[in-house]
Amino acid sequence: MRNKTTVLIIEDEATIRNFMTAALVGSGYKVLTARDGQQGLVMTSSYRPDIILLDLGLPDMDGMKIIKSVREWSLVPIIVVSARGMESDKVMALDAGADDYVTKPFGTSELLARMRSALRHWQTRRDANMETLGIFRIGDLMIDFDKRRVTVRGEEVHLTQNEYKIVAILSKYAGKVMTYDYIIKEIWGPYARGDNQILRVNMANIRRKIEDNPADPRYIITEVGVGYRMNEEG
Repeated sequence: MRNKTTVLIIEDEATIRNFMTAALVGSGYKVLTARDGQQGLVMTSSYRPDIILLDLGLPDMDGMKIIKSVREWSLVPIIVVSARGMESDKVMALDAGADDYVTKPFGTSELLARMRSALRHWQTRRDANMETLGIFRIGDLMIDFDKRRVTVRGEEVHLTQNEYKIVAILSKYAGKVMTYDYIIKEIWGPYARGDNQILRVNMANIRRKIEDNPADPRYIITEVGVGYRMNEEG
């Protein structure tokens, strides 16, 4: 599985937004953009970006509110990119939960370096607190958490980001039933729709890719009306 790092830019000025988008795409990132705070919050929960670049002076809400809202449920790196250069603004943003602060105008090299640093720190934090590093094996299925790689009988299975996250969560808690609601919130955020259709679609795709017989799954078991469970026995 090879996925580009996804960046969400929350910036109301089109010129700056387009400049940042071009620079990041040219450096190999996948870019999403939002023109205001509300759209930024919705896209954060819907797309679960790997890092957020946030302007504080948005037309509908102050960027500090976005930082605090996201920090209620996610550790995604947030770099403030703002024209506010006062030390007090920087301190407030960092205290609210931002990972770094870049003052406009800025150089592309500096921004990219700050992003790489924030992503490294986030990876270390996530590995320490959330991920079960190493290898998970059951039957012919192997999950390499370090490489974010899934194989069946030695052949790599190409999962989407969300499909991989679902498999990783279930394998981390192998043998335990994970409820539909828990999985949905972990993958799509707290503002995701309450119905299970999107999860069912992803699970159908996962089973088609890893199971010999998707109609009679060997690895991921459905607990009807409750959720899913990763089998502990091959």
